[in-house]
Amino acid sequence: MTSKAAAHGKGHLLHSHAHEEIPGTVDLRAAEGDDTGYGGQALFPVPAEDPNDPLQWPEFKKTMILIICSFYSFIANAAIIGPSPYIDLWAEEFGISPAQSSELISYPNLAFGFGSLIFVPMYLKYGRRPVMLFSLLTFAAGLIGASQCTTFEGLMAARVLHCFGSCVCEALPVQLVNDIFFLHERGKRIGYYTVCLCLGTFAALPAGYMLAGGYGWRLFFYVEFAFAMALLILAFFFVEETSYDRKAFSAASTPPNEPEKEGAHEVEKGVGQTELAVPDRKSFVKTLSLRGRVDPDVPFFTTMIRSFTYFLVPQSVWVITTFGINIGLSALAFSYTFPILIVSPPYSWPVTNSGLFALAAVVGYGLAIPFTSSSDRLAAFFTKRNGGIREAEMRLGVMLPAMLIGPAGIVLYGFTAERGLHWICFFVGGAMNYWAAYFFFSFTLAYAVDSYYANTSEMLIAMNIGKQAISFGFGLKVLTWVMESGYAVVMSGIFGGVLLANNLALIIFMIWGKRIRRFMSETWLARLHSRSIREVTTH
Repeated sequence: MTSKAAAHGKGHLLHSHAHEEIPGTVDLRAAEGDDTGYGGQALFPVPAEDPNDPLQWPEFKKTMILIICSFYSFIANAAIIGPSPYIDLWAEEFGISPAQSSELISYPNLAFGFGSLIFVPMYLKYGRRPVMLFSLLTFAAGLIGASQCTTFEGLMAARVLHCFGSCVCEALPVQLVNDIFFLHERGKRIGYYTVCLCLGTFAALPAGYMLAGGYGWRLFFYVEFAFAMALLILAFFFVEETSYDRKAFSAASTPPNEPEKEGAHEVEKGVGQTELAVPDRKSFVKTLSLRGRVDPDVPFFTTMIRSFTYFLVPQSVWVITTFGINIGLSALAFSYTFPILIVSPPYSWPVTNSGLFALAAVVGYGLAIPFTSSSDRLAAFFTKRNGGIREAEMRLGVMLPAMLIGPAGIVLYGFTAERGLHWICFFVGGAMNYWAAYFFFSFTLAYAVDSYYANTSEMLIAMNIGKQAISFGFGLKVLTWVMESGYAVVMSGIFGGVLLANNLALIIFMIWGKRIRRFMSETWLARLHSRSIREVTTH
């Protein structure tokens, strides 16, 4: 048995005989000569005998790609939520109500989700690299346009443009984790992406202090534009095309002690098939090509339509509701209500401090970050106990404390607003919710990807549309609802109850998740989704 995958050196190509039995159940028993991950598990997906396979790339390159895509998610989400301290300012400047002014956040947020319907099929057909670069250009154009707007309608158009253009940052990091990292690495890497996604809410803090420094709201968009252009340059040099035709180079991936293994040995000896030629690694200049890997077999419009069938897949629906509810609560509801509450009696803070609620996000997410690799390690522990057979549900146990802490934070926030409790309770309740949200963001997504690895791209379309639609619904009328019914009823009662119901689904998937996956693998949906199953070996 060779050393762990993380230790492979220059020139060494990783080997594995792992294989998937049903979606989400993987045989990770290592054969002689296999590279391994946590606990001696074989690597999955099985890498090709090719240094150009993204799974074979050096760790530095993989990490740079993850950092760039994750930071893109950060600045794109910051561009959506960051201007929340300007709601009252925009209302005064454009002569509209605060509720209408808040639509400058709600509708761009909706465009942010629905853009995936276009951009995900684009990167499947034309490649990840060109679509990401085009997305960054569109994002930058919308930002600089927003900085120059003088009307509500113009600002809305520019906001929708930059959010629509940047929508791919929601799907692409997960897709790239799927492309370049192995199964035992996914939870940790998706967790890093989630940190950046979540900390986008922190942008409300510098946005507020830009006002305190005597600058207008336009400076926020200038700063975002500068970051977008810097990121575009980094992406051009470091983000290589990760769409890869693995089918032509895949080594035999059958497990030991199986009839197919004999055929695999014949291939190795040159008996059964012609030996596959291993090409040289692409030069750095070639990796800078603006042309991605065009896949003529990807049906653009069929991919768009087929993605909606994932609203019928329980694991996918759970991710959709988890993200939608938590974004609607954590990002939008908090962002809309806190700036209004804190500048009103009994608190009467200056408007320049209305973005300080971002500190609750920093504390909550900061306390959760040390647990980023916890689901991978828990899954590795249970896989070892299970004789090397990995089940997708094995990572879910780490979410049990967060299941109750998140709703408790919402309840505390709502009653603080309703009864005028000490302002610190806003921050405690928010930090509790953000801490719990990090677990559910990271590990429900990793669980869904584990369960349906072969169809990740189409599932991501459904997830992004669904979660943004739900968060839009929660955020659009939240100010109207709390004015009519009160914070305790809306925030603590309704929002807290909905979040708790969603979180309790964790128990269902921990107990019956495999049965659900097995049942779904035998339905007409599985036959429909099998048409894109080739992603396992070709992307």
